This record gives sequence, structure tokens and C-alpha cells, in this order.
Amino acid sequence: MSAKPQWVTIKSDNLRCWTCKERLDKYLIIENNANMQKGMIQWKINLLAGEIKVQYVPDRVSVDDIKTALNNAGFDADDEKAEPDAYKKLPPICKRAEDGGGPQKGKPCHIPPIQ
Repeated sequence: MSAKPQWVTIKSDNLRCWTCKERLDKYLIIENNANMQKGMIQWKINLLAGEIKVQYVPDRVSVDDIKTALNNAGFDADDEKAEPDAYKKLPPICKRAEDGGGPQKGKPCHIPPIQ
């Protein structure tokens, strides 16, 4: 019998803009298919709150696995800081506020760009 899907909410100080969301979405799709046995069913990113909610199957993937994936993509996950080399590769806007990233005054970045 398969484990029942569960939800986890993970805070990330540098997950605040549309560019960050698009980067993380692409990374998680690849990671989920390649290394997580498709254990993440879905995720929802709340840019204003700086958090991601993930629905996952606990017998395929753990919360620690999900946090590691976020860290490897360059994003903090709760109290765990991003993997330094991955963090360096993020565009400036996706960096932590103390590193000059995130929303800038008068320039909201949580809204999708007009195509």
C-alpha cells in the first residue's frame, strides 16, 4: 500500500521574484523526474510570503530530500542555506536581500512579466 500524499511548507528568503520562480520550477521538474522517483506531486510557490508548499509521497521522497533539492537549485530552505556554488549562479535579483537581491523599491518582481 502506498503512503498517503502529504504537504510541507518551506520558507526561502531568496524566493521572492518571478525569475526565481521560473528557475526553481524548471529545476524541480528535472530533479523530480531524474532523482526523486516523481515523489513530488505538485508545488505552489508564494512569492510574497517567500515560501513553497510541496505535496509529496513520503515513501518516495522525504522533506530533507526536498530541502536538498531547493538548496542545490540555489535557494535557502527554512534554516538551511543554499549550496554556495548554485547560489552564485543565480541572477542578482534572486539573491538574498542582504546580498542586494529580491524586490527593489518601486519595482515589484512577484508579478509575471508582460509577454
